[in-house]
Amino acid sequence: MDLDLAPEDEKFRDEVRSWLAKHLPKDRPKRASSMGEPTADRLGELKAWQRELREAGYVGMAWPRAWGGREAPLMQQTILSEELVRSRAPGLVGMMGVQMVGPTLIQWGSEQQKSRFLPKILKADELWCQGYSEPGSGSDLASLQTRAVRDGDHYVVNGQKIWTSNAQIADWMFCLVRTNPAAPKHEGISYLLIDMKTPGITIRPLVQMTKDAGFNEVFFDDVRVPVENVVGEPGQGWAIANTTLMHERNMLGSTTHTQSLFEGLLRIARSATRDGRPATEDPVIRQRLAALKIEVEALRYNAYRNLTSVLRKKRPGIEASVTKLVTCELNHQLAATAIELMGSFGPLYRGSKHLVDGGLWPYELMFSLGLIIGGGTAQIQKNIIAQRGLGLPRWK
Repeated sequence: MDLDLAPEDEKFRDEVRSWLAKHLPKDRPKRASSMGEPTADRLGELKAWQRELREAGYVGMAWPRAWGGREAPLMQQTILSEELVRSRAPGLVGMMGVQMVGPTLIQWGSEQQKSRFLPKILKADELWCQGYSEPGSGSDLASLQTRAVRDGDHYVVNGQKIWTSNAQIADWMFCLVRTNPAAPKHEGISYLLIDMKTPGITIRPLVQMTKDAGFNEVFFDDVRVPVENVVGEPGQGWAIANTTLMHERNMLGSTTHTQSLFEGLLRIARSATRDGRPATEDPVIRQRLAALKIEVEALRYNAYRNLTSVLRKKRPGIEASVTKLVTCELNHQLAATAIELMGSFGPLYRGSKHLVDGGLWPYELMFSLGLIIGGGTAQIQKNIIAQRGLGLPRWK
């Protein structure tokens, strides 16, 4: 593995750093991530930021040029991601569109669907949410029961989705529905694009332990969706959904965010004290920090190994599941350690004048716990790794 950047990649990194130095919002939070659900004003700011990135060619870099991308090599995509995190840039408000449904439409969508949706995804003109999980269909997603019945040139949708992130601000949903209840459960599913303003849709927020309501219940009551909004063919939904899930696991398993969190943890450790001395001089604390650093570095080099495999045109395996599993659990450990080092101020959350880092660490502790479940639980990821990666037999 060659860890040195090629000259053209160094040039691109310098280009990105120069652009960010000129264009980053001056009032961005000095923390590793943006917290909470966006207010109306904040939503407008985030949309404007994505459009600015888009104009610079930094949104959808991997997309084909025909659909607004740069067809950028994977190395440059990685460099951009690292530089955005390093500079504490705001995240993409349209991430679900850019990282999940956009690439899915490029692979599976009709020309009409690509023309209609892809440009608006890149510019954050339309935001997306994901309609997968249901109250009785979480890990066993293929058991979903939301029905879509053909009625002329529409499908009539009835059912319920749950844990729908950002449904309250989304313009569209990419949704799994059962169009053939007589078929085997994996074969009777279709992938449907639903306008969230369609009559018959009810959104109910679910307040999380972070005090945000970014997850939602979504109810469909005789919602009419045009037939041309089916992606691929009816009954192909399971294969198309797995394309989206692959992109989601890569998105949830960002190693650059983990590296940024560790740098924040070090800053906390250097400012904290133990028995009148800096916490970093305590041998137990130093050992714990070293163990976490080893995990962070192992994760980073594993990401580089995966990147090398892709650059060498090797067929991808279960790397996304490995990265998602390890990253989400490690982020939780990093936040827990930071809170412990802060002492009595550590657990303080919103509303306190004694907050450290604006309450980032309690938020990360709670939110990362949810991500261990979201996007496929840790147990499901372990089964994928064991069966598809290691060839172990299915437990009976």
